[in-house]
Amino acid sequence: MPKKRIVSPKVTEPPPQTWSNCLKLGNQVFVAGMTCREGATIVGGDSMYAQSRAVFAKIANLLKAAGAAMDDVVKLNIFVTDISRREEVWQARREFFSGDYPVSTLVEISALAVPELLVEIEAQAVIGAAPRTSARKRPAKRKTGKLKPKR
Repeated sequence: MPKKRIVSPKVTEPPPQTWSNCLKLGNQVFVAGMTCREGATIVGGDSMYAQSRAVFAKIANLLKAAGAAMDDVVKLNIFVTDISRREEVWQARREFFSGDYPVSTLVEISALAVPELLVEIEAQAVIGAAPRTSARKRPAKRKTGKLKPKR
């Protein structure tokens, strides 16, 4: 089964022949480490919460382009430059996930690609992993008034 590169018009693609932001292989989706960088702009400034929120939004856009949803994510790797601020990442994460959260690894690192970046997040998803909600109940059957024959 061949891998397929997934792109979203809402997520800037990396330069050619460097890496892929997102690959799909069957029902699995792999999202590269995303940061809040948009060209020369750091979305979210020096707020780890705002940067994390921007990163989760990028991941959500890539997953949507692949036919997946945030609740299909089964694994997150999160890299932060200051682990004492991890609650800011958790706060943003709670805005994007529900139910059983993905398994996660959180690692403090000394630096990211540019000094202003505070967080990088990569994700793995399995399309269809999100639990079915009760809102998807089947419509009730209409009674016709006819009696079934006894056996």
